[in-house]
Amino acid sequence: MRTVNRIATLLLAVALLAGGTLVAVGALLAAAGHPGSPVRRWYATLTTTHWQDAPVRAVAAGVTLLGVVALVAQLRRWRPVRLRLAENDGWHWHRRSVERRLARAARTVPSVRRARVRVRPHGDMWRPRVTATGDPEARADVEFALRRELDRLAAPCRGPIEVRLLPTRRTT
Repeated sequence: MRTVNRIATLLLAVALLAGGTLVAVGALLAAAGHPGSPVRRWYATLTTTHWQDAPVRAVAAGVTLLGVVALVAQLRRWRPVRLRLAENDGWHWHRRSVERRLARAARTVPSVRRARVRVRPHGDMWRPRVTATGDPEARADVEFALRRELDRLAAPCRGPIEVRLLPTRRTT
């Protein structure tokens, strides 16, 4: 989300800078008495434009839609980039790194082939969700391997680990 915010901020800054420059140049030309001043043309255009005109409604609808999209993007809960280790010590792990390490730990179980892990922080707890391909009977082994890896990572108080093992498809 940081990248989206930075791009939106950059676009807004460029638009404001361009608009401010145009207004300043137009004001200077009007003050100098230039007959074809953009300010006079803008004034004439804006005073003769009505709400019933199609371009006015299209621009208003576009700006409203853009505002709603920006608001929804800001209110949506995004997955964090970092996972906090302890309450206020400032140490953290990158979420993607933790997910890769936990997936690697799940693949160390002999009957597991593929594993994908998603970690969701919930308060002070990390909640790993594992989806793996392998023997469904190995669920306890996968959970044990993940708890051992979480201990190595010095994870804070851990919540439940959700393990979903899908049986391997056999081709005949």
